[in-house]
Amino acid sequence: MAEQGASRNSEREVPDGRIERFRRLLRQLGAQRVAVAAVLLVVALFAAGVSWKIPLLHDAEDGLYDVRASLFAPATDTDKRVALVVYTADTNRKTGKISPVDRTILAKALEQIDKLGAKGVGIDILFDSPQADDVLLQATLKAMKTPVFLAFANNKTNPDAITFEQEQDLRKYIDTVRTPVVGPMSILLETDADAVARRWPHQYDGLPPVLAMSMTAKQGADADHRFDHYLGPIRFRVPTAKDRPVFDKLPIDLLADPDSAGLMADTIKGRYILIGGDFSDFDQFDTPFTRTGNPVTGERRMIGVEVHANMLAQVLDHKLPPAIPAAVLWLAAALAVLLGVATASAKMRTALLALGVIVQFAAFLAVPFLLQRAGFNTLGVPSVGWVVGWLIAFTAVSSALRAINAAQREFAQGALGKYLPRSVASEIMKNPERLMLHGEKREIFAMFSDLEGFTKLTHAVEPEMIARLLNDYLDRLSAVVLQYGGTLDKFVGDAVVAFWGAPIAYPDDGERAVKAAYAMYLAGEEFRKAAPAGVPKIGRTRVGVHYGEAIVGNFGGEGRIQYTALGDAMNTAARLEGANKPLDTKVLVSREAMERTGLDWFRPMGRINLRGRATPVEVFEPVPDMSDAEKAISAAIISAHDEGNSALVQTLTDTMPESVKDDAIINLLQRLQQTHKGESYVLG
Repeated sequence: MAEQGASRNSEREVPDGRIERFRRLLRQLGAQRVAVAAVLLVVALFAAGVSWKIPLLHDAEDGLYDVRASLFAPATDTDKRVALVVYTADTNRKTGKISPVDRTILAKALEQIDKLGAKGVGIDILFDSPQADDVLLQATLKAMKTPVFLAFANNKTNPDAITFEQEQDLRKYIDTVRTPVVGPMSILLETDADAVARRWPHQYDGLPPVLAMSMTAKQGADADHRFDHYLGPIRFRVPTAKDRPVFDKLPIDLLADPDSAGLMADTIKGRYILIGGDFSDFDQFDTPFTRTGNPVTGERRMIGVEVHANMLAQVLDHKLPPAIPAAVLWLAAALAVLLGVATASAKMRTALLALGVIVQFAAFLAVPFLLQRAGFNTLGVPSVGWVVGWLIAFTAVSSALRAINAAQREFAQGALGKYLPRSVASEIMKNPERLMLHGEKREIFAMFSDLEGFTKLTHAVEPEMIARLLNDYLDRLSAVVLQYGGTLDKFVGDAVVAFWGAPIAYPDDGERAVKAAYAMYLAGEEFRKAAPAGVPKIGRTRVGVHYGEAIVGNFGGEGRIQYTALGDAMNTAARLEGANKPLDTKVLVSREAMERTGLDWFRPMGRINLRGRATPVEVFEPVPDMSDAEKAISAAIISAHDEGNSALVQTLTDTMPESVKDDAIINLLQRLQQTHKGESYVLG
């Protein structure tokens, strides 16, 4: 039972951990960026879902639809169910009438069509103004046995084609010739914003059914009432060969002549006959072929009566393309956005990421083409919208992740900056391998510092004050280390351990190390002066610096690591720091370190034997405010001692200026008196 409970707890911890990680990421991102990212994702979903209603995107979607419609337009032989009878420029020249067209020739053509047994006639010509030959045409229409449908339009739905007064004349004309087989039909064709006819027109109140629906409504099997309120794409077709057009097209003047009309009997009998104008500058419509070109005939624009013929053929074919449900389109839009989010979040090689993006974009473009090929209605199916939605989502999440990474890098660099100088921290952020879990032998400048008498102070002051003082002290000294480009190794109580030369070495490491050591002493003096009232006297800060080999790297294992240095260089620096007390010095630098600084700050403090080290160490104290002559005095005394010239040592001591006789020099003289020629002083 206990094991089962532990298992259940473990299962709960996983999602809880993910939730906490998500919350942490949100906090790193910040409320403002979270809000911006959320808004962008909503915009991405909107763009992917309704791109057909967004300017510019709409134009791009239209263009891709035109390519699809043209590419998959059904190729057909000449349609034996529909024929076009047209007025041409030659007709107008023969009749001497251009607008309105000659109605006498129309009356004669209708008479022949009626005799030849047409199935129905649709006249795409508005009789919106009285003409002298109206009597003949009206009589012919009243005598027709073949169903005839006259063009109707009103000013409300088509103000560019007909005025209100013309509409009244048109209504009067139709009422005059109306019979059981003669009536009105709508010839309204609507275009998209780019003036391209792609879809069926709306069925507005006050208009009779559109031409295709009016002509087939009472034709039994030809009728298809699914198109009554259809607003989908017109199913344009292309011819299988240039010499066999989709629809036969006959000049009206040949059909009006009884002698030539008989030759066209097979083209008229049993067919729907559509009569209209075929002029280069009138009633011409752009279609999906306008941008892409008719792949067979090369014709780009289409006369209005031919557009109606394509709609009529679509009804006769009963080809109502199924629409994609809106819910499916929104799901697809959401998927496109999620793919953008996932791609932005993916951690993979650039080449693989690029391949993934290409595959996704190809799918966004290909899906509508596949749907079009399968016979679906792809008007309104996004393609560019999916790409744009993906891009917006990708950009939003990428920007958010960059902000999070920047925050994490800033945090990491800030954390490193507590131990490393900014330049070194920046370099490690660029090359994290520099902090791999391994050690390497490096030559470094090691430094130890200590605050004299701090242990006694901890027994005399409240813990809260000790914490406050220690934090202030360590802040001051660590700031000095970082100011001079050192690497903070650790704090050991009040002691500061640092080094130069790792993880990145610079030519002036020695100079900066010694300058930092002296500055740390000065910072300790400032700290002593700033101590709050009531705090016992605080001792001096003492520093030791040595140059030598050390093993430098990250140690401690994967769970808890510390970048540190180990070895003789660190031990010697620690011993030098401790030697300051018996030598009455403040900062001690070994000869190995001194010779690599390039500074002239030093006065020699003799040779000493450090505890735990067999080889004597020559030590020097940096005194930058002392003249070269004054610093040379101690060097001369030590040289005389090494030569065994005690008389010279005494002479130099007696003539020494009082300004030079500080505690460290007095201590040096005492040590020299306790040793013989060439001997080093052994610290207790």
